[in-house]
Amino acid sequence: MVTALITELREQMGDGQVLFDPLDLYVFGKDAGLTRGEPSLVVFPHSTEDVAAVMRAARRHGMPVIPRGSGTGLAGGAVATGPALLLVTTRMNRIEEVDPENRTAWVQPGVINLDLSVHTSPFGLYFAPDPSSQSACTVGGNVANNSGGLHCLAEGTTVNHVLAVEVVTPEGEVTVLGGAAPDPIGLDLRGVMVGSEGTLGIVTKVLVKLTPDPPAVRTLLMAFAELEQAAATVSGIIANGLVPGALEMMNQDMTIAVERFAKAGFPTDAGAVLIAEVTGHPSAVDAEAAIVRRIAENHQASLIHVAVEESERKRIWLGRKSAFGAVAQMNPDYYLHDTVVPRTKLVETVEKIDEVGQRHGLLMMNVFHAGDGNLHPLMSFDAAEPGALERVEAAGKDLIEVCVAMGGSLSGEHGIGLEKREFMPLVFNEADLDAQARLREAFDPEGCLNPDKILPEGARCFDFGRPPPVGAWV
Repeated sequence: MVTALITELREQMGDGQVLFDPLDLYVFGKDAGLTRGEPSLVVFPHSTEDVAAVMRAARRHGMPVIPRGSGTGLAGGAVATGPALLLVTTRMNRIEEVDPENRTAWVQPGVINLDLSVHTSPFGLYFAPDPSSQSACTVGGNVANNSGGLHCLAEGTTVNHVLAVEVVTPEGEVTVLGGAAPDPIGLDLRGVMVGSEGTLGIVTKVLVKLTPDPPAVRTLLMAFAELEQAAATVSGIIANGLVPGALEMMNQDMTIAVERFAKAGFPTDAGAVLIAEVTGHPSAVDAEAAIVRRIAENHQASLIHVAVEESERKRIWLGRKSAFGAVAQMNPDYYLHDTVVPRTKLVETVEKIDEVGQRHGLLMMNVFHAGDGNLHPLMSFDAAEPGALERVEAAGKDLIEVCVAMGGSLSGEHGIGLEKREFMPLVFNEADLDAQARLREAFDPEGCLNPDKILPEGARCFDFGRPPPVGAWV
């Protein structure tokens, strides 16, 4: 089956677009998460027509298809759990059309997130979703996981910035979901596709909404002796009716790592660092920055610094976005989690997360989108150490259970993928899971797209990770 499919695709697309050497398969065997698999072959389409042809060929040969972007995903969403074709969209990287008047752009899924904003900057526009992996992650990956980023508090996640998607179905047909109209009639299938993690169709083009550059920005760097003071400041800012562009927090261990790495000017003796950014009209941002300052002072901030120069503001955000790279100083490996808890539970949750780290003998570092309660606990470890990976996996389970018990959810922006699918019953009952499985089945009745992801075994009457046996009741 695999040999015949490889031969057909090489004849159709060319040798350079189809990889099957064992070393290549190993390189593409995992994303940025913990889990490793091995695809049967890797294909690099250049166009929608290529993707449609690949889907038709894969269907003829009975081969499941797993879509993949830059591989920056953190939940095993692009990992093969059995024989599968890995469809990598990074060569589909054209920005096809920018419409400055309507503030939209049609782009292929392999366009790098940051490249899109750089390309549209001469028009005074940018793509608002800005994950920490912005310089590497693709727009298609952002769509797959409904990525958020540092400024999602005010601007919203990817679903708020996608107007339409061109999709190739499992049968190899091409359709467009959504449109340029701000409020199209009918079911919001575009919204269903965003965040579906490649289980409903292959996104081949995206109509994104572009955001105007704000006329003024004020970025504040604040430090506190205790994390509780920083969290109380966050709650106070929101309670005062402000919705800043961003509210980002780091604990001391993370701040130390970042400062050693990026030299961003973060105080390493602080128990917590809080970054706030307000945007809008100059008079408005000055007034809002003054309110943020007052609230921070009321909660005993040891440092309140407003960035004066644009270079200083960029250095602060470079420090924040360098957090995950900075931990390489501690250990050669890390496991980054992604959960959401109510803002009022931030302090209690972080304390319990620290306890999880201590219980399993792991350095637990924390950086999070404090404004919307999106936590990113990071476990630093050495995978070569005997038993280390097992301790990390056990800690990850405990961490998820802590956050769910606090009224939280499994993911804010990284997705469920393979690594969190077995935890879905913690937040969804049988009817919920069955409804999700039925929706997935409506798009992909044969279960050939990204099998074994999101839904656990038993979500329906059969394991939706693989097609049902012939004659099985569905």
